[in-house]
Amino acid sequence: MSTTLWRHARIATMDGARPWGWIEHGALLAEGEHIAWVGNDAQLPAGLGQPREVDLQGALVTPGLIDAHTHLVYGGDRAAEFELRLQGASYEEIARQGGGIASTVSATRAASDELLFAAARQRALALMAEGVTTLEIKSGYGLSQQH
Repeated sequence: MSTTLWRHARIATMDGARPWGWIEHGALLAEGEHIAWVGNDAQLPAGLGQPREVDLQGALVTPGLIDAHTHLVYGGDRAAEFELRLQGASYEEIARQGGGIASTVSATRAASDELLFAAARQRALALMAEGVTTLEIKSGYGLSQQH
């Protein structure tokens, strides 16, 4: 198992009197994929051996981000509606023209399970690449197998 010591960081934590804690001159010791120790760089535990060291040069380290309400599984695309809204169209006008949530409900119903899964997977991977570690996924459509 590899051991890495991340040093010279600003670390946001979930510890402290406020809703979060803060370590200005922080260090983080990782053993494989697990965090073994976090604290002030000056208080590193003795006997670490020779871990691989990474100088973060004051970069910010935060806990993983949580998206507690995301609509990840859907068909269709409503990007054109943004332009209409910018031009002053109301949501009601867009819906009368076949847009709005009804258009993505129809596209979702028409899509195969495989297509919905593949699209949702790509969206989840994009969120993970941006630091999201936990997702709570909503459909938002009240869909069922029978309609």
